[in-house]
Amino acid sequence: MKFSRSLLALMAVIVVALVVIGVRLVIWSGQNSEGAKAIPAIGGPFQLTDHNGKSVSDRDFRNRYMLVFFGYTFCPDVCPTTLSTVTATLEKLGPSYARKVVPIFITIDPERDNVAVMKEYVSAFSPDIVGLTGTPEEVAKVAKEFKVYASKVKGDRPEHYTVDHSAILYLMGPDGRFVAHFTHGISADDLAAGLKKHVG
Repeated sequence: MKFSRSLLALMAVIVVALVVIGVRLVIWSGQNSEGAKAIPAIGGPFQLTDHNGKSVSDRDFRNRYMLVFFGYTFCPDVCPTTLSTVTATLEKLGPSYARKVVPIFITIDPERDNVAVMKEYVSAFSPDIVGLTGTPEEVAKVAKEFKVYASKVKGDRPEHYTVDHSAILYLMGPDGRFVAHFTHGISADDLAAGLKKHVG
């Protein structure tokens, strides 16, 4: 059965929306019987390779907040928009926040996003952004821990595929635990206000 491009696009949007709703339900369900907020099961330990070719783990970022976003360098709009917002936000907040918060961009397309590609890409936004890649297995493990949705969409040629993916910014605490999330489309002003609220 053949589907039109517009129908496929609509189906992709619906899937991403359902994933975002699912993540929010995981977050909102973090209440104990007394109504106190519990910590959602989002995030976890990881071992990946940064954009300089160095092996890093989640423990390398202890004592700093991590602002984590999953995407890919061939992304036409969502990823560059989000990374531009993150860059503008940290510039707005100033050097003191650069010492407190490390922005991390984790690829969900490790087959194309090798170390060299990641280095060139993140450098176009900010020297503070850490790009992380790894083997498909390593990346899939981290994506699963963060409840990230990602699915390849075929293009006119095998190498021209795109990747549908959820677009959520995760704020992780200095202990590596989930603190808050920010949805796609947030403005630099609102993201700055959110970071001030949680980071101080």
